[in-house]
Amino acid sequence: MAFDIVSWIAALLMVGTSATILINRDWRLSLGALALQYLAAFWLVTRHLPFVMGSAKLISGWMVVAALGMTYLGLSNTEEEKQSPNLPRGQWFRLTLLLIVGLATVGAMPRIEAAIPGLGLPVIAGGLLLMGAGAAHLSTNSDILNVILGLLTTLTGFEILYAAVESSILVTGLLAMTNLGLGLTGSYLLTAGTVALETEEEA
Repeated sequence: MAFDIVSWIAALLMVGTSATILINRDWRLSLGALALQYLAAFWLVTRHLPFVMGSAKLISGWMVVAALGMTYLGLSNTEEEKQSPNLPRGQWFRLTLLLIVGLATVGAMPRIEAAIPGLGLPVIAGGLLLMGAGAAHLSTNSDILNVILGLLTTLTGFEILYAAVESSILVTGLLAMTNLGLGLTGSYLLTAGTVALETEEEA
């Protein structure tokens, strides 16, 4: 019973982190929310995978957060000034999208539980919420960091659901490498974009 309560808390935490990533422009808040999101995903994943395999997902996720954070800390002051802590335009539209994702998740949960018994409603809720929130994030943002965050959120939601039906160590490792690859690609693109912008300004 207590295990289910903590699992539902983890699913609710995903709602908060997804909303934070979706509506704010402060990279610190976004990366902090992503780190909490990986922690909540770790709890849901360990419902079906051994603790060690779940820890691998958590560690790889936090490594991605660290890589993106270190990249932003190394950016120029000009790039820092572009990051406004204020809510972006269209925040109510984005919140509405998240609400639609939540309603669709609630409607789909019983059918998925009936089709694949044993998944657990918190696992289904967390996986579907993250995949839907990631898709909403990708459809409303175009800058590099937000695109990477959207892809990572979608992938995390997929991992939560996939871990319930496939416990292969190889697949777990490949998904962890995919997370790291996305994080490193995002770091490279952020750095390359800043260097290109500084070169244009000097020219």
